[in-house]
Amino acid sequence: MTATIAASPSSDIMAAVPTRKRWERPALAALLLGTLFAYLINLSANGWANDFYAAAVQAGSQSWEAFFFGSSDAANSITVDKPPASLWVMELSVRVFGLNSWSMLVPQVLLGVASVALLWATVRRSFGPAAGLIAGTVLAVTPVAVLMFRFNNPDALLVSLMVAAAWAMTRAVADGRWRWLLLTGGLIGFGFLAKQLQVLLVVAPLALAYLIAGPPKLGKRIAQLFAAGAAMIGAAGWWLSAVELWPADSRPWIGGSQNNSIIELTLGYNGLGRLNGNETGSAGPGGELPAGGNGMWGSTGITRMFESAQGGQIAWLMPAALVTLVVGLVLRGRAPRTDRRRAALILWGGWLLVTGLVFSFMAGIFHQYYTVALAPAVAALVGIGAVQMWGARDRLWVRCAGAVAVGLTTATAWMLLSRSASFQPWLRWAILAVGVIATVALVFPLARKQSVIAALAAAFIGLAGPIAYSVDTLASAHSGAIPSAGPSTGGMHGMGGPGMRPGGDGGRTGTAPGVDGAMPGTAPPSGSATPGGAPPGGVDEPNGAGASGGTPPDGADAQGGMAMGDQGMGGAGGLLGGSRPSDQIVTLLEADGTDYTWVAAAIGSNSAAGYQLATELPVMPIGGFNGSDPSPTLEQFQQYVADGEIHYFVAGGRGGPGGSGESTSSAIAAWVTANYTATTVDGVTLYDLTQPKS
Repeated sequence: MTATIAASPSSDIMAAVPTRKRWERPALAALLLGTLFAYLINLSANGWANDFYAAAVQAGSQSWEAFFFGSSDAANSITVDKPPASLWVMELSVRVFGLNSWSMLVPQVLLGVASVALLWATVRRSFGPAAGLIAGTVLAVTPVAVLMFRFNNPDALLVSLMVAAAWAMTRAVADGRWRWLLLTGGLIGFGFLAKQLQVLLVVAPLALAYLIAGPPKLGKRIAQLFAAGAAMIGAAGWWLSAVELWPADSRPWIGGSQNNSIIELTLGYNGLGRLNGNETGSAGPGGELPAGGNGMWGSTGITRMFESAQGGQIAWLMPAALVTLVVGLVLRGRAPRTDRRRAALILWGGWLLVTGLVFSFMAGIFHQYYTVALAPAVAALVGIGAVQMWGARDRLWVRCAGAVAVGLTTATAWMLLSRSASFQPWLRWAILAVGVIATVALVFPLARKQSVIAALAAAFIGLAGPIAYSVDTLASAHSGAIPSAGPSTGGMHGMGGPGMRPGGDGGRTGTAPGVDGAMPGTAPPSGSATPGGAPPGGVDEPNGAGASGGTPPDGADAQGGMAMGDQGMGGAGGLLGGSRPSDQIVTLLEADGTDYTWVAAAIGSNSAAGYQLATELPVMPIGGFNGSDPSPTLEQFQQYVADGEIHYFVAGGRGGPGGSGESTSSAIAAWVTANYTATTVDGVTLYDLTQPKS
């Protein structure tokens, strides 16, 4: 492919960065501009994307206190269940351009383009321009990356910071300067403020790469790594310390915690609980997370990343990445200790193995979109491996390893595409035919022209499936708490699974299970009420939860995702999808809305989110995301009502874990029901808290 990288794999490349080829700048420009253009296509179809985070973005764009803490509402009753760094990027954009889907999601797109550019720069530094371009291309077309870099979950910022840390560590391995180690630590620390402990999955691979290959002597390398650790703690610790030391009565409740503590949230719900399944405050259909969590979040095990829910998101090139990792390490076997190529393999291979194994065996909450954290490592290893094996293709064992990689990729693509047989049915047969021929051909020594044809065939086998899934993702609207890339495969783990989006077919439309027997996905028609009965909190609500009304921004379809219990996705919303108030309800809430601290209160963050986004006025999310946080207490809520701070209570939504009626949110709902008169507007039950029963 290039003279620079086709040299003997044992040659020493420690001298300098590969010289720039004439074709490299145009190719890089095409990659980055193509990624930007593709990610912007149909972006507004995602509407508010995840209403939970969209409401927090709206709040932070109105209140600097909400900005700092990551509050769900501008009146600062409770925060989201993550640190606020990922919100800051979107909130600054909304402050400049106003609240709309584009101002919120374009920053996520730019983070995706930046991640592709950083991955290109990182891989290129050690393996040349061709490897960098291949790696960047693979990342850009990975289905779950296409999904999450157009969505408002924290993963976009998390992944971009992880890739930036890998770039900084690659620079550190090259020259051993302190500044690169400190920058690496700082980037990881800031990544902690995006999604807490998940960023630490790459710390060990980063540290191991430098410990083995850093230029200084061992003692200095260890000291530098401790300094990087200190920078990491400082970059995250300033915010954690500020929140933990701030007087609790003058800041919002820490969402996701049971004791109003960011440390508890870090180590519990977002920490060890994710590994062992013991997540206090977590809730599932009709109850708390069962011990072990396997039934709700899918079975754990070494094949988890290839199961129906996760496979189409990330698994296409994972076997090839693992094969190329082994081949690369063998090829670098006799290289000097400070060999940058081996260090890169340790870094990216460790990233893939550590993160992949943790995801495969974690017993707590796991969603398929988490796999976006694997995408940079898979992409880097594929780019590195393609160039390494091309340069050593004169060796029989390397050709055999290449044939194994292509064969496994063919089998993986066939398996994944067979799970949605109606989706581009010709494609799996084309991949199978080309794959069989290419696998056999790669074993034999080929002339350069034939080798190029074989390489192009391998590229088709590896990229055709991901590109098809990515195009489908770009063409479809995605919203709700658990988005999924590509067509529906029928894989569904508890509250997750493909098809969590509006529109389309193959299990991608309909209401929550139990609502007229339809599939998960969309809301009932505007103005219609969902079935009544007790909400998840166990408190009977007159007329049940409400109906769909109005539309997300820019004409997006009704909310995707799946509601819990008997509640549909319209009106009052549900656990995994935001409320969709009608114009009549919005008008009612906006009337004299500025006279109140909260124009309304609703159980669960998603139930409150739609009303807040529609009115741009604070709506109190009782109990946080799951409706299970003890915020506010019944006594606090009663005092807010007595002081005239809350206008309406919206019935329905998420009412606490287990349907036991013992949660704080259930007690509040019961008190409201007993003391105020219900009014139904467009199928949604409201209580005017300024008009108690006589």
